[in-house]
Amino acid sequence: MSEPSDPVRRIKAPVRLEYSITPGQTLSRFLAGVIEGRLLGRRCPSCTKVYVPPKGACPTCGVPCVDEVPVADTGTVTTFCIVNVPFEGQAMKLPYVYGAILLDGADLPLLHLITGLPADQVRMGLRVKADWLPPAERRPTLESIRWFIPTGEPDATFDSYKEHL
Repeated sequence: MSEPSDPVRRIKAPVRLEYSITPGQTLSRFLAGVIEGRLLGRRCPSCTKVYVPPKGACPTCGVPCVDEVPVADTGTVTTFCIVNVPFEGQAMKLPYVYGAILLDGADLPLLHLITGLPADQVRMGLRVKADWLPPAERRPTLESIRWFIPTGEPDATFDSYKEHL
């Protein structure tokens, strides 16, 4: 058997998964808030962490999170990656940035797109805000936030978010 002269660079293997979920009461309230342009979390009564999206129970303490807490749609970039690899069906122009954003008032970063400045200028500590779709276009999904853009505020200090990496 002879070796191929050119290495295989791509194969086509179509996959389609269709599914539906029942969000439950906690996530339903969160998604209703998203349609209205509001972000809601839930606070653990034991450790006082606020989770966004909200959790029914604290993943650390295991106790029910019952207190609903509004959180800001502004926050701090804690970590990020710059995507440079093209893929089929890609909607964003390369390079683009996907990052973990610690919303003001939350204790668990939210993953989302970051834009509004060149990818090589995104950094840890960058202050960002949600860029929402117009109200008529919002749906019960985090895609109702197009992406996060810089606020123009000074960067947050590392000490202010280091426990949330």
